[in-house]
Amino acid sequence: MRLVSWTPADLLRRLDDVIAAYGEAMGYSDELLATRRGYVAAHVHRPGFRAVATLTDEGALAGFGYGYTCRAGQWWHDQVNAALPPPRRQWLVDCFEIVELHVRPAAQGRQLGAAQLIALLATTPAATAVLSTPEADESGSRAWRLYRRFGFVDVLRQFHFPGDGRPFAVLGRRLPLTAEAGRPGATSTRPAAGPAADRIRSG
Repeated sequence: MRLVSWTPADLLRRLDDVIAAYGEAMGYSDELLATRRGYVAAHVHRPGFRAVATLTDEGALAGFGYGYTCRAGQWWHDQVNAALPPPRRQWLVDCFEIVELHVRPAAQGRQLGAAQLIALLATTPAATAVLSTPEADESGSRAWRLYRRFGFVDVLRQFHFPGDGRPFAVLGRRLPLTAEAGRPGATSTRPAAGPAADRIRSG
């Protein structure tokens, strides 16, 4: 396996593989994936776009991740911002949104998701990183364990995006990543709450 950075052109060139990997990881229907294809193709033009991919020695796509600068006027930003109490809106002021981060099921369990997350956040100048993920049993969900291990805390819980019946959690963490980020025992897995969670720029 090798981890590489992708330009917008790289991702568009491998868009079929990206959508296939996304579908395998999320278990989505072909109909939903057809819609998602258009969204992904449009996302590469967003400010601050960054993408990474994990490739096998034969060049097959084992996983990928991408994100961009989170700004007012973007659908995700505006939905979340409207639902947050004013103190928590600081999370979105100078923010990198992790839009997608996936590893194909056959390649999971090899720390590929962690490597993709580190690489994706290594070069963004943003003060915070945010993402949304379906609510799940934190102890049993691979994605939740990954985000908690990297110090992501609760920003908003049990949120419903329009058109999706599932509840989502919005998680965030301050940047940059420390050298210890992601190591077992390096960060608390307990969600922050109250004023301490709102003072995201404090030391």
